[in-house]
Amino acid sequence: MAKDIFVVAEQRDGMFRKVTYEAVSEARRLADADGAGVVVAVLGSGVQEIAGELGKYGADTVCVADDAALADYTTEAYAKVLAELITDKAPGLILMGATMQGKDLAARLAARLDAGLVMECVAINAGDGQTFTRPMFGGKIFADVEVEGFPKIVALRPNVMTIAESPRAGTIEAVAVDAGRQMSRVVEKAVQSGGKIELTEADVIVSGGRGTGGDYSAIEALAEQLGGAVGASRSAVDEGWRPHSDQVGQTGKTVSPNLYIACGISGAIQHLAGMSTSKYIVAVNKDPEAPIFSKADFGVVGDLHEIVPAMIEEIKNLS
Repeated sequence: MAKDIFVVAEQRDGMFRKVTYEAVSEARRLADADGAGVVVAVLGSGVQEIAGELGKYGADTVCVADDAALADYTTEAYAKVLAELITDKAPGLILMGATMQGKDLAARLAARLDAGLVMECVAINAGDGQTFTRPMFGGKIFADVEVEGFPKIVALRPNVMTIAESPRAGTIEAVAVDAGRQMSRVVEKAVQSGGKIELTEADVIVSGGRGTGGDYSAIEALAEQLGGAVGASRSAVDEGWRPHSDQVGQTGKTVSPNLYIACGISGAIQHLAGMSTSKYIVAVNKDPEAPIFSKADFGVVGDLHEIVPAMIEEIKNLS
């Protein structure tokens, strides 16, 4: 019997992040190929009632660490609880999302467990479960890598793996929590309101760059029409036109939506590194030599302030 696959779920305010469903679904796919089981860990406070939801996506066992000490994410507490649980379960492979929290946690767990780590993984070989594909050098190449020893820790790039339902009973197992002595604590949360779609979870992203001239009205209207999120290049953020939370790129967020529309973005390598794995890329730029066109599936040469409103009208006519 193959070693079990262990998934670290990520939740926020009592709701699982989309990448958790992707990770559990991918774990189920790999487990079915190897004859293994899927164990999912859910950490937080008041998370007992949502844990059963993961059985729908293929979890055989859901280990719930529900404690006030885990109400807010802190690296020390989460890493300690998970390291002890992983040592007890002895899985062969550990999956989690390559989110800000996931990357932080994956690195700490790798150090604690003396485990190999693959960041930003976009594909896993289902045959042996030990070959992982990840982008390197700012997305210029994709490398197939192998990891020695066990466990292997893999952080999955969001919006890449397919969510698939594979219902199981999903046995719930309560985990005793000992967060230990903490050197840090959360003293305040600054939450951005307005119901915005999180960039890393969006299926559609409409981004604007220096070519917008600071006018994002058309970008926002198109994003709203498509039910997507608004992104920005570093130059637009540096100009103060958009908040840093909207920045896509090497120094911003890495995204992989089904559709990425880049408007007035030249396509510097730093930006491409953050969105090159999008399923479909559409570029709108008045410079026909802009590097973004080399990555785009579809390109429109023209003024975004004319093209984007025309796109919105066409979409309205189709609806």
